[in-house]
Amino acid sequence: MNINVSFDPLRTLGIPAIPLKPDHWIRRRDIVLAADWVLFPEYWQANTLVYGWKKRIFPSIASFHLGHDKVEMTRIFQAICPDNTPETLILAATETAVEQILDEFSFPFVAKEIRNSMGQGVYLIKNRMDFLKYARNAAVLYVQEYLPITRDMRLVLVGDSVVAGYWRKAAPGQFHNNVSCGAVVSFDGVPDGAVRLVESFARATGVDHAGFDVAEVEGHFYFLEFNIRCGTRALTDHGITLNSWIYAWLTASQRHAMS
Repeated sequence: MNINVSFDPLRTLGIPAIPLKPDHWIRRRDIVLAADWVLFPEYWQANTLVYGWKKRIFPSIASFHLGHDKVEMTRIFQAICPDNTPETLILAATETAVEQILDEFSFPFVAKEIRNSMGQGVYLIKNRMDFLKYARNAAVLYVQEYLPITRDMRLVLVGDSVVAGYWRKAAPGQFHNNVSCGAVVSFDGVPDGAVRLVESFARATGVDHAGFDVAEVEGHFYFLEFNIRCGTRALTDHGITLNSWIYAWLTASQRHAMS
């Protein structure tokens, strides 16, 4: 590879790349157009880079499109792996939809804002009042069955392989399993079946970088969501960095494209 451009230098430390601020992409278009890879652009740049300037980006355009919000990712989960998707309803926020959800879902269930991360915008709905409070502030109603878990997995995908994985156990009294919410991390015993599920999904869709949140209930695995800019605190605390895997994937992909 000759030239790479990175719009997120912190995520590409150690990878040969020219750092650029996203706002400078047009004035430095000569550098961007000459690049073999454009790394970690913002979502608002991705379509123009791929469809207008024909650039190869990492994460892939599929990662951006399918990971844009919980609606997009849930629909692809339901289409590709319905047996590994919790029962979910996604409806416009109307009075009819509110009543439909209250008729079809038993308490407790989970409601989510469609664009959020780190456990924010995810609510445990225990009663009608909880749900009506959520629905008043939502443009889209996203509700999901409650899974009886006290921990979940974060599986980190680079390319077509899971390169790191760990359990996240909720802090006492907490509903959320996110590290940012005080979850305890354990790298012991991540099931091979969960790893295979994520890798199969990646091969089917072209998603090549994300942190997947996966739940296990009585030996069965469920996708919760994924985030292409997932937090790395738990990995960093355990001396794990993703840069070498990313660079290896970019190099292998470049060689394959040239062969």
